[in-house]
Formats: sequence, structure tokens, C-alpha cells
Amino acid sequence: MKLETQYHGIIEYNENNIINLVKGMSGFENLKKFILVGIENNEVFSLFHSMEDKETAFIVSSPFYVKADYEVNLSEELVKELKIDSEKDVLIINTVNLSKDIKKMTTNLGAPIIININKHLGKQIIISDDEKMIKYPMIHS
Repeated sequence: MKLETQYHGIIEYNENNIINLVKGMSGFENLKKFILVGIENNEVFSLFHSMEDKETAFIVSSPFYVKADYEVNLSEELVKELKIDSEKDVLIINTVNLSKDIKKMTTNLGAPIIININKHLGKQIIISDDEKMIKYPMIHS
């Protein structure tokens, strides 16, 4: 299958790439179907692209690339909502704010996207509104 996007051209995907958000992302509550695709020759960043709006996409990354001891406590309610059976089912990603100056790139560790990779369900949760977590540097000096 193919998704025509505004900024990333045509993205090929299959049904297994589709993530259904149980609640839209902050500021994009009406968008609930996304695909997660790798970026060629890049192990750190991926593209989280809306299936419903060809102009909406986020650069995302694993929080563990920037903070090895990053932890998220999943509530019992969230575990049920995303039908999580095991820790192995869970993928955690965070949005990235790009900058021309690589030292100014940040990631939002305060609002991770939790994905059940087996059930293709996800949800963005807010765990902190601390400015240091919301704009956590991708590169530390």
C-alpha cells in the first residue's frame, strides 16, 4: 500500500505498520491513524506520519538514545486500554524538535507515545510538564 504525503513523498507500508491511537496526540486530537516508518540510513530517528492528513508527521526517537535511565510507569488503566500483555509488547517513542543547530535539537520526554506493537494500539501520555523534560537536549555537551 502507498501513502502520498505532502513533505515525504510516497511512503510504502502494509497494514502491520498502522498504529491506531486511542486518543489523538496533544494538539492533533482528531488524528488517530499513524504509521511508524524508519528513515533510511538513520538508526536514531523515525517518522510517525498521519494516515488521515498528508501534511502531519512527527520525527520521533526512542528516549533511551538520550536518557538511558528513562522510565515510564504505565497505569493499570493504560495497560488495559492498550491491551498490553507483556513489557515486550511496548514501544516508547518521543517527538523530536529539529534545529539547524544540532546542539539545539530536543526531545519531549514529558509526553511519550506508548505503543503496543502487537495490537497496533497507541496513546500519548503526559508524565511531566517540567520544561527540562519537555525540551530535553538530544545532544549533551
